[in-house]
Amino acid sequence: MSDNLVIIDHPLVQHKLSLMREKSTPSATFRQLLREISHLLGYEVLHDLPLTTKTIETPLQKMEAPVLKGKKLVFVSILRAGNGLLDGLLDLVPSARVGHVGLYRDPKTLQAVEYYLKLPVNMEERTCVVVDPMLATSNSASAALTRLKQAGARNIRMVCLLAAPEGVEALYKAHPDVKVYTGALDERLNEHGYIVPGLGDAGDRMFGTK
Repeated sequence: MSDNLVIIDHPLVQHKLSLMREKSTPSATFRQLLREISHLLGYEVLHDLPLTTKTIETPLQKMEAPVLKGKKLVFVSILRAGNGLLDGLLDLVPSARVGHVGLYRDPKTLQAVEYYLKLPVNMEERTCVVVDPMLATSNSASAALTRLKQAGARNIRMVCLLAAPEGVEALYKAHPDVKVYTGALDERLNEHGYIVPGLGDAGDRMFGTK
C-alpha cells in the first residue's frame, strides 16, 4: 500500500463505523454518527497545525498563549456526501473557510463530471482539508484535487470514512503529495465501483434517497 495512507483505528471510530455499515441504520442516526466520526478524524488530521503565541490576560495574570498560526484553514467538501464530514470539522474549527466542489460520477464511465466550484481566495496560503466519505475509484477525489491545485492550493490532505485499495493506489499515482486519512481500508471495489463490504452510497444513506 502507498505511503500516503493513514488509517485512524481509534476504537470509537471503528465502533461508530460499524453502526454506520448496518443497512438498518436510519438516515438520522447515520448523519449523527458521521458527524461524530468527523470529530475523531479531525483531531488526527489537524494534529500538526502550526502554532504561534499571543498575549492574553487570564483572571490571574498575562501570559503568552498558543494560537493557530497563519491563514485560516479551508475545508473543501466534495458534494454532496462530503457535507456530512464538513459539519463535524466545522464544530472543531468554526473559523475555517469552506469551499465546495460539485462532482457526480457518470454511471457508465465512472468518471467524475464537475458541475460546481466555489473556493476561498488565497488558497496557496491555506492548509486545505478535502472531505468525502468514500474513496472508491478515486476519480472524483482526484478531479477535485486537480482543481484545488489549479486554484493554487499546495498543502492538501484528504479525509474519508472508507477507502478501497484501488482508490488509494490510483490517488497516489495522480497526487503523491496528498496524504489520505481514513477510518478503514476495505477489501475491494465491485464491478459497479462500490466499496466492498463498504456501507452503500453515503449520500443516499445520509439523505434517505435512492
